[in-house]
Amino acid sequence: MNKEVYDEFSQDYDRFVNWQPRLAIEIPFLQKYLRLAETHLDRRARILDMACGSGMHAIELAKQGFTVCGADLSPKMIEKASENARAAGVKVNFRESSFGNLKADLMNEPEFPYDMITSLGNALPHLLSTELIQTTLWDMANCLNSGGYLIFQNRNFDAVLEHKERWIEPQGRSEGEKEWIFLRFYDFDHDGLLTFNIMRLIRDGKTGWQQRISSTRLYPLKRDVLTGLLEDSGFSDIACFGSMYGEDFLPGSSENLVVVARKA
Repeated sequence: MNKEVYDEFSQDYDRFVNWQPRLAIEIPFLQKYLRLAETHLDRRARILDMACGSGMHAIELAKQGFTVCGADLSPKMIEKASENARAAGVKVNFRESSFGNLKADLMNEPEFPYDMITSLGNALPHLLSTELIQTTLWDMANCLNSGGYLIFQNRNFDAVLEHKERWIEPQGRSEGEKEWIFLRFYDFDHDGLLTFNIMRLIRDGKTGWQQRISSTRLYPLKRDVLTGLLEDSGFSDIACFGSMYGEDFLPGSSENLVVVARKA
């Protein structure tokens, strides 16, 4: 995973994501499984948000009284998440950690082990082989309490590969005289991986457009591969959805793949 890309992107990340409508959809979905986890607990659930980015999911859950830890490979994202938590007036334990090293890095943190681990925003496909993904799933299982939930949100790479969907819908943001346009697209590489490109066009009303582009490679993780790896890692009750609205996953047309699995 290319942490330099996300270090550099950290200051624009909250301009790129329209958080208010996104959290309005995704937090109730997470709450559903937190309530299920808490039926077996005599306390509030403890959550790890892995690849937490600027920390907005973790902060919103902390506002609701949950104990939350956020982890990310990018130190600049962790700095931004900590700033956001201070601005929101909530306490979240943000730590640097990477996929596959969660137990080693977090086992001495006060929240460990967890009742839910989330990894949203297409983070898992940054691991470039099934072997690395399998190692990460085992590591996550070792960080979860029995009966705990694991929730992933990825792009629907079944559809991306089937239709050779190169471009993702552009997004824009304005702040005073300054404007941002975010363009995202894939290159389909000869080795079966993808190169994910993020182009930022920025102008401030006094100068012309300035262009920045960042690229990182992705493993196009399909539904059946991920569910098989979860089963091999000891997870059960695996369910797949097309979004956090909770509709059925349709391999040929859903925009996202949301997977929920439970540790026995």
